[in-house]
Amino acid sequence: MVLESTIVCVDNSDYMRNGDFVPTRLQAQQDAVNLVCHSKTRSNPENNVGLLVMSHVEVLVTLTTDAGRVLSKLHQVQPMGEIKFGTALKVAHLALKHRQGRNHKMRIVFFVGSPVEDEEKELVKLAKKLKKEKVQIDIVNFGEEAVNTDKLTALVNTINGKDGTGSHLVTVPPGPLLSEALINSPIIVGEDGSGAGLQATGFEFGVDPNEDPELALALRVSMEEQRARQEDEAKKAIDSTAEETAPVQETGTNDEAMLRQALTMSLGQEEEPAPTPSGQNFSSLSEEEQIAYAMQLSLQNSGQQDIVV
Repeated sequence: MVLESTIVCVDNSDYMRNGDFVPTRLQAQQDAVNLVCHSKTRSNPENNVGLLVMSHVEVLVTLTTDAGRVLSKLHQVQPMGEIKFGTALKVAHLALKHRQGRNHKMRIVFFVGSPVEDEEKELVKLAKKLKKEKVQIDIVNFGEEAVNTDKLTALVNTINGKDGTGSHLVTVPPGPLLSEALINSPIIVGEDGSGAGLQATGFEFGVDPNEDPELALALRVSMEEQRARQEDEAKKAIDSTAEETAPVQETGTNDEAMLRQALTMSLGQEEEPAPTPSGQNFSSLSEEEQIAYAMQLSLQNSGQQDIVV
């Protein structure tokens, strides 16, 4: 198995508050990083992973075999400012150069969910240096793909060169779960489709719970939370639509309705009043006749109450 040290660079800019990936880009990214970290340590227990944030470029977790430590720090990350992609690339490379396992291959995994402000020519220059140092890069491009795709493609193509396939760019449009979109991507399954072994295996999410119960549980919890959020949003949408389309009852504008209500109240009943004694329909009476009839019944009802008393 390939020994590898990986620095995961996450986007913690203000753009990560956006809700085009449910529930937000930041939380969708957390689930995806969870998947990446577990896939790395599962493919080889000696693999190391580290964590770097890109808005105020800082290494939160140095290279470690403990994926749980990385994920614990990840959930403390809050959105702020803008990312500094080029600076993050340099710092991640420096962290990899100080890895303990000198025989480990070096890889940087970027999650980019906000605009990359660096010039393309600067990124290409950095890519040439990384290629010389034999550093591979994987990039998950989401949220601002229309702005970033050309720059990131140039970066990955420069590192790969004409024949290389070790670096990958995965662009994910809004809609699917970010982690779900990565399960069968080269970032997870490797160059030949056999890297982390998370492709379809007949198990839920492609993971055998007997081999990696922690990853299987994390994926299941993530999926259940996503389904609960979707059901809650669907229910809110239905309730909102029902409120908007509910017919508004006319009150105070229909004279006949008001008279019927007055008549019902005078009789002390909820149902509609019966036809007049003459057999004539109430609605066929003129307005003056309806008022007179309602007053007559009201007086009769009042007289009956006086007798009872």
